[in-house]
Amino acid sequence: MTYDYDVVVVGGGIVGLSTAYALTRERPGLRLAVLEKEAGLAAHQTGRNSGVIHSGVYYRPGSLKARYAVSGAAEMVEFCRTHDVPHEVTGKLIVATDPAELPRLHALAERGRQNGIPVTELDRAGIAEHEPEVTGIAGLHIGTTGICDFPAVAGTYARLAREAGAELRTGTELRAVARRADGVTLQTSAGELRCQVLVNCAGLHSDRIARLAGDDPGVRIVPFRGEYYELTKERRELVRGLVYPVPDPAFPFLGVHLTRGIHGDVHVGPNAVPALAREGYDWRTVRPRDLADTITFPGTWQIARRHWRYEIGELHRSLSKRAFTTAVQRLLPAVTAADLVPAAAGVRAQAVARDGALLDDFAFAGFDPDDPRSTRRLVHVLNAPSPAATASLPIGREVARRALAAQEAGG
Repeated sequence: MTYDYDVVVVGGGIVGLSTAYALTRERPGLRLAVLEKEAGLAAHQTGRNSGVIHSGVYYRPGSLKARYAVSGAAEMVEFCRTHDVPHEVTGKLIVATDPAELPRLHALAERGRQNGIPVTELDRAGIAEHEPEVTGIAGLHIGTTGICDFPAVAGTYARLAREAGAELRTGTELRAVARRADGVTLQTSAGELRCQVLVNCAGLHSDRIARLAGDDPGVRIVPFRGEYYELTKERRELVRGLVYPVPDPAFPFLGVHLTRGIHGDVHVGPNAVPALAREGYDWRTVRPRDLADTITFPGTWQIARRHWRYEIGELHRSLSKRAFTTAVQRLLPAVTAADLVPAAAGVRAQAVARDGALLDDFAFAGFDPDDPRSTRRLVHVLNAPSPAATASLPIGREVARRALAAQEAGG
């Protein structure tokens, strides 16, 4: 086969672009293309997140999320500093508002310490020193959390990869994949392409790309929409930095929190509700294929069975601004419904197993250089929700490592 490219990366979000950046640094002269179906880069999860550089305090010690978030946060700050990307290391509070939350708060402090994160335990007075308008009975201060402009980070990855010779092909949708012993043929909206190795960083569509390439990913992306409000300009002074509730360990979302962004806006949220399309940023957006994929998947019904009480509360807050405001007032009593205006929503690409288990770690599939029996010519990133933006530099290096090993192995 005559190759157009050595490696083709599908997906122009922050993970795909960090992979392209890592590939060009590791292998100068590599013939590399990034395919993105949208007209611009970073159009979905990357362009619609809260901009938080996560510390890694939430994640199971030893997991990829814990290791990559802790190292990735430090790397992200340095990358932003080096490339003049807006950022700030603000620290954040995690606040308990009910005595029943105290055991979980203390467990979280211990988890953070196991992950090598500086954690300071606070009483009411300590909380007030950081956030005078926030109410809580105990809290944690996490000093390594920060904020940045992740679309600008992704744009910088793209610029650096392009300067190193990568082609970034926007408006190019992957439609079919033919895998052969000597390469991979791709049918795209812009014509046929041939490559040695295909890398799937398609985010909300990663499971579909895996199946398109002939691999059974064993999971399904079940989209959850995160709905946000933001404080009016007149009321932004209510929040100095980042304030989070104590999370429910049974659910992968962090609850309604307060996030002062790098450009001064203060986001409040999110609700986490089922999306009726993989790119369903409001209730009006319904795509029958996406909806059918979700409701016919056994794991969806297992999630519903296990978490229906939690999800009813999320749906209530989605449909009732009064209910949402009440939830916010647990942390920020001074806020009123008039202080909150709708903000852009995002959709989380959450991978779910057939038994309803929500994958709680980053997940890769396809070629594994440590497993000679693994699928050749393909590398899949199957689960990379938050904190993937924070961890994008180490994730990109890991995906690049697999892709280059696949090329060296003859695909």
